[in-house]
Amino acid sequence: MAKASLLALLKVLMIIIFAGWIALWLLKPTNLWTRKWKGAEDSARHTVFGYYGLNFVVFTFPPIALTIIGLVYLDLVTKEPPRSRPARSATVGFSNPVVVNSFVGILSSLEILAVFLFFLFLAWTYYARISNDFKKLMPVKSLKLDLWQIKYLRVATRFGLLAEVCLALLLLPVLRGLAIFQLIGIQFEASVRYHILLGTSMIFFSTIHGASTLFIWGVSHHIQDEIWRWQKKGRIYLAGEIALVTGLVIWITSLPQIRRRRFEIFYYTHHLYIVFLIFFLFHAGDRHFYMVFSGVFLFGLDKLLRILQSRPQSCILSSRIYLIPSKAIELTLPKDPGLKYTPTSVIYMKIPSISKFQWHPFSITSSSNIDDHTMSVVVKCNEGWTRSLYDMIQAELDSDTGAMSCIPVSIEGPYGPASLDFLRHDSLLLIAGGAGITPVLSIIKEIASISSSRYRFATQVQLIYVVKKSQDVCLLNSVSSQLLNQSSTQLSLNLKVYVTQEESSNATVIGLVNNFSLARTVNFSTECSNYAVHGLDSSILMAAMVALSSIKFLVSLIFFNRIFVPTKMKSPASQKMVVPSENKASKEKTPSSVVDLLLLASFIVALACNAFVAIILRWKRLKKDIPAASPKQGNKATGLAGSVEARSTVEEHEIHFGGRPDFQDILSKFPDETGGSDIGVLVCGPESMKEAVASLCQLKSQGLNIGAKGKKPYFIFHSLSFTL
Repeated sequence: MAKASLLALLKVLMIIIFAGWIALWLLKPTNLWTRKWKGAEDSARHTVFGYYGLNFVVFTFPPIALTIIGLVYLDLVTKEPPRSRPARSATVGFSNPVVVNSFVGILSSLEILAVFLFFLFLAWTYYARISNDFKKLMPVKSLKLDLWQIKYLRVATRFGLLAEVCLALLLLPVLRGLAIFQLIGIQFEASVRYHILLGTSMIFFSTIHGASTLFIWGVSHHIQDEIWRWQKKGRIYLAGEIALVTGLVIWITSLPQIRRRRFEIFYYTHHLYIVFLIFFLFHAGDRHFYMVFSGVFLFGLDKLLRILQSRPQSCILSSRIYLIPSKAIELTLPKDPGLKYTPTSVIYMKIPSISKFQWHPFSITSSSNIDDHTMSVVVKCNEGWTRSLYDMIQAELDSDTGAMSCIPVSIEGPYGPASLDFLRHDSLLLIAGGAGITPVLSIIKEIASISSSRYRFATQVQLIYVVKKSQDVCLLNSVSSQLLNQSSTQLSLNLKVYVTQEESSNATVIGLVNNFSLARTVNFSTECSNYAVHGLDSSILMAAMVALSSIKFLVSLIFFNRIFVPTKMKSPASQKMVVPSENKASKEKTPSSVVDLLLLASFIVALACNAFVAIILRWKRLKKDIPAASPKQGNKATGLAGSVEARSTVEEHEIHFGGRPDFQDILSKFPDETGGSDIGVLVCGPESMKEAVASLCQLKSQGLNIGAKGKKPYFIFHSLSFTL
């Protein structure tokens, strides 16, 4: 009861902080806020915190506080006693698909509302700013402009502020360890599309801002004078131009045409965000940078913790290459027994012998409830990095030395959902296409492992697996025991395989699984590194690190400003005696770039202190833990992987050749086959498949009954992401 009260209190605090932060952004463009804020800055300037401390507390700290409280909340939620299934509330309907389109994808009503309110806020901000500007137009002293040129220059400037709003939110969706999007049930892989939307909007507004400014300079014949200016005070134009060019390079190389075909180009150019942020700071100044600093601060801290978490390196225990030319390999990695992860979790892997910089995500196919010391991932080897991995392991298999080398790896994660509510339905319909089977494998293993425990998951599960070639069913090998030995558990798993590019055959599902599961397995040496994967630090510890870093940043900022930007403590009477020209001259002694460098130095000091603390904590943790035991070294072998005797339950499984599944027919019959009224539909695969199933769930949510007669089954759509 006390825990429930604490969760409710934390939820209320997060709502209040979030609403207050949004209110600040809404009030910021108004004249009321401008007058009050200038007075507040003047009052704070002569305190120990200074105006920079006030800006940090008001604009930067709310998202940081939201992250701290959110991490504590998630820690309590993960330890919350399981429920039989989530109660059907009004919020469930908001998560179901409302718009299904090949261009925008699958959108729920909650997502549509959030995007609409965001762009409505942008319109409000722009209108409030530009209307105030046009009421009191001030000519630019360094430029002799006509009236229309002055107006157009103000229009260009205000587009820059819209880009600033997008930048304030840009990095929040790509947080992993500090992912605050988990508070509303959105995982990292799904939140990336919001990062893409914000990044595209930011580049669009920035390009209008920069191009329009250059246009005004050109028509007024001042472009040669202004474009190379790195002035001491105010906006540094050259820094803004560098930031814009850098942003355009990042955006262009992020386009799907380049990202999918030339991933290395996308990956390396994306690290230019450091250059972009530094020159944005010099261009906009520290006051504007505080508006976006919360995302930068959290992203930098998240990146640092992820780097430390991937140290020391682990190693690959064993690998299995399927003999059928599907170019699929299964890797087994050592895991600390205390590391628990949820199904559909993802790890990021780096193999220095292939590339010292590239990280690649993979869906975990194993369950931590079954495997205490290992975890597995499946890698579909096509080209590039994955092809190099395949060739490396194949070379080990073909070698005649007898002693297998050690393959060190660095691991980040696992990252997964905070709760398992998406599995707590009356029955589950799992739909996977091709490589999208990988997260589904972990779901099946999880349900089978705890179906008889105090957890109450759906026991009626139907898996629809769509593949191009029958050889791809080899990926089902790891759940072959669940497909056959269902009498030993409460899980009732029905499998329907659809092979789209092959003619009809007399083959059975289990026959195909056995035939295409011939594999060669190799156990690697662990001499180079025998550390197990420990996973992320606890949410409570990460919340403490975020709080410590924010305090250290503010202390460092105050310290540096007191040393390098001294300000005299004056009484109001003494301030009036200061000659205006002398006061103005004293302000110009400190260039804007110096203040920006102090902010950057404080940020680096805060991260360095946090890194020192994190290294000590991880060293103590690894010192107490027992290193992972080396696997029993075996010889290379060719055999049948997972071959089992067929049982009576095999007859329940179906296989269809030469066509795609009729999802409407499947969803119509599913309630009769399972008897459940609350149905979770989990889809993982190509976007076209997700959209087809989401459209049917959308029809159901609109009241069109596609279920059995006399019943009104409630379909709840879940889109799963996969990486391999």
